Amino acid sequence: MINKLVIVEDEKPNADRLVRLIRTLAPETNILAVLDSITDSVDWFSTNPSPDLIMMDIRLSDGLSFDIFSKVEISCPVIFTTAYDEYALQAFRHNGIDYLLKPIEAEELEKALDKVRLVSGNGYDNAAMERLIDLMRPKEFRSKFLLPFKDGYKVVPIGEISYVCVEHRIATAYLSNGSEAALQHTMEELEQQLDPKLFFRANRQFIIHIDSVKQILNYFNGKLKVILKGNAAEVIVSREKAAALKDWISF
Repeated sequence: MINKLVIVEDEKPNADRLVRLIRTLAPETNILAVLDSITDSVDWFSTNPSPDLIMMDIRLSDGLSFDIFSKVEISCPVIFTTAYDEYALQAFRHNGIDYLLKPIEAEELEKALDKVRLVSGNGYDNAAMERLIDLMRPKEFRSKFLLPFKDGYKVVPIGEISYVCVEHRIATAYLSNGSEAALQHTMEELEQQLDPKLFFRANRQFIIHIDSVKQILNYFNGKLKVILKGNAAEVIVSREKAAALKDWISF
């Protein structure tokens, strides 16, 4: 049972979304506080009993949330949230019971909450945590594609891809020189294989390279419109993904 929860998140739309998801998935849970900085978090945890669970964003306005652990004792499980997966090892070394990438989906959060309930009933298993850390070690991302070309093949370095667009279930890479290349991968496979520092899954149809972004404009209902360099394509990013896009661009 997760009776008491604290949320640490500095983006209000993300915090509000977490609150709504928690109230839907775990209505028995009392959300004690929503904190938006390292300073406020240290103050709160220094003066209040430990909750049953913390939902904690990693990148806060005044630094990385890992700094909280060096200033105050945290004894409960933590579900870390972030737009990137580069902090996975640190997350699991600081009471991390799970690690969710934004935008957080209800199904993934529900699985994480179930894991917390299981651990709360059985206690921490340090050996299992170490195995999990090993699995989460930084992975190598694809650096190039070998693609059919005329009577043979050609190598397309990742840096030459401006964006990938899927139409009629065929993913096409649009290159910086204006040419195109069909990829034999699904968008889900490409999302896993491409470095998230360089590529962003903007929506179901587009994966964009960070160097291809010319301009980001506000759109309707909290959405964003991404204008790509040298191309007429306009990419619409949902309100749920807007904060993650801004984090990705500004990192």
